[in-house]
Amino acid sequence: MSIIGAETIGTAILILLGDGVVAAVLLNRSKAENSGWIVITFGWGMGVMVGAYAVGQFTGAHLNPAVTLGLWVNGTIPGSEVPKYFVGEFLGAFIGATLVFIAYYQHFADTEDPGLKLAVFSTGPAIRNPVFNLLTEIIATFLLVLGILAILANKATGVSGLNALLVGLLVFGIGLSLGGPTGYAINPARDLGPRIMHAILPVPGKGTSDWGYAWVPVVGPVIGGILGGAAFWWWWPA
Repeated sequence: MSIIGAETIGTAILILLGDGVVAAVLLNRSKAENSGWIVITFGWGMGVMVGAYAVGQFTGAHLNPAVTLGLWVNGTIPGSEVPKYFVGEFLGAFIGATLVFIAYYQHFADTEDPGLKLAVFSTGPAIRNPVFNLLTEIIATFLLVLGILAILANKATGVSGLNALLVGLLVFGIGLSLGGPTGYAINPARDLGPRIMHAILPVPGKGTSDWGYAWVPVVGPVIGGILGGAAFWWWWPA
């Protein structure tokens, strides 16, 4: 399977399960309505796990431009492959967000608050302060990329086949610990791709796509991913 094809499938699974759990918790008349933050964070962790197991054998299942950049900085992948990963990751995000829109269409129509509808597709800060919001995304994504590389460096873990599960649990843990301030995008494709689809799709009663904030969950993860890859290259012996 090609890099673009595998990353498209894996990221679509990630976004379908991740945005899907947010829709389940936030939208009116869903059977999971108001089930809480721990359900959302666990759903995102399982989305990462399933997407990674689905296509990890083909591309390593980056599913995230920040991870791709971290692995490039770390020397794991050549620069010539980076654009292919990006294309697949964003295509997958578009597809996953569209599938969530279709699955929850009736619930979007039955939900009055446009903010809840946007939250299904993309992140937003609990307290809007671009500097601190940016720093939160940098810290969380730094931990994500550093943690992934540390997990992959453990040969025993790789032999056991538990890498994808552990990465999913890492995402779950980041969500519980660092997700409160910004909703933890930690993935430019995860936030920007669905945000674009929110702007394009005929979501009933939607408001703006909050483009004034949209740069934070892109720039923060990019910086954090690069720093995480560089830190692993610097601190861990080859």
